Amino acid sequence: MKSLSESTLYVKKENEDLIVISLYVDDLLVTGSSAAMVQKFKEKMMVEFEMTDLGEMSYFLGMEVQQSEDGIFIGQQKYAKEVLKKFKMDLCKPMSSPLMQNEKLSKDDRAPKVDEGWYRSLIGCLMYLTATRPDLMFVVSLLSRFMHCTSELHFKAAKRVLRYIKGTENFGIMFKKSTDLKLVGFSDSDHAGSCDDMRSTSGYVFSLGSGCFSWSSKKQDVVAQSIAEAEYVAVAGAVNQALWLRKLLEDLKHTQEGGTEIYVDNQAAIAISNNLVFHGRTKHFKIKFYFLREVQKSKEIALIYCQSDDQVADIMTKALSKKKF
Repeated sequence: MKSLSESTLYVKKENEDLIVISLYVDDLLVTGSSAAMVQKFKEKMMVEFEMTDLGEMSYFLGMEVQQSEDGIFIGQQKYAKEVLKKFKMDLCKPMSSPLMQNEKLSKDDRAPKVDEGWYRSLIGCLMYLTATRPDLMFVVSLLSRFMHCTSELHFKAAKRVLRYIKGTENFGIMFKKSTDLKLVGFSDSDHAGSCDDMRSTSGYVFSLGSGCFSWSSKKQDVVAQSIAEAEYVAVAGAVNQALWLRKLLEDLKHTQEGGTEIYVDNQAAIAISNNLVFHGRTKHFKIKFYFLREVQKSKEIALIYCQSDDQVADIMTKALSKKKF
């Protein structure tokens, strides 16, 4: 059965056994709870199509997959080395963080301009690395804003990211065995962080079981007039992602029990999402953001306050200190 939430996902269930197929162009990933069911599917496909069984997945679309008794590790060490070599940074000195904490980048920095084509190529390579590197997501999202007005300062910041990658080539995501497949989210924002248009940055991180598997860092489409509004807009984006992930998990026969908890470090944003009488503070909010009240009433989502020090999504919205990073 084709998933209603993801067009490349197919799921079949027979009694208590489950098989999952993910399709990308002419490549198939097949997994399931029954080895016999998986083998039967592969045999049927080979009768209908000319196919090659490559065995247990170890490499897919530039991602290396290491499977062991402890769990599954996904990384892009080989690709990271190729990127460093491509931009002649394979012998560079490593850095401990991808971006200086107080560094502010803007479009009109009056610095000499550089080759935009070279910069765009670099950003494209870095963007692909964010598939397994959430620690790169914010800085790559930030640098991508300057692909049409690249200066020496932007290129210098991008080279710092390469120096950080040099020291962290083996980083990736580890998924350990877990029986508690509970979807948990974190949402954060950086109010008026953009020097060019004073727009804020939204960020979220979602975990399932033992590891993070969905993350985002994106400049908001509207100018938030307060920290609470910036947080509220960020939460709206995180809730949209949570609702989609819940549907996806339902297709995979892992329906979530109860509402998905999303942790927010701003009490005002949570209060506004629950309280209809806050009209004076929220009447300028766009109507599309008001659905937060509805999803909480329906018990699909639960917004929970957390301390800023416990906010996992902080890494998606700003440059952190070396200690916190």
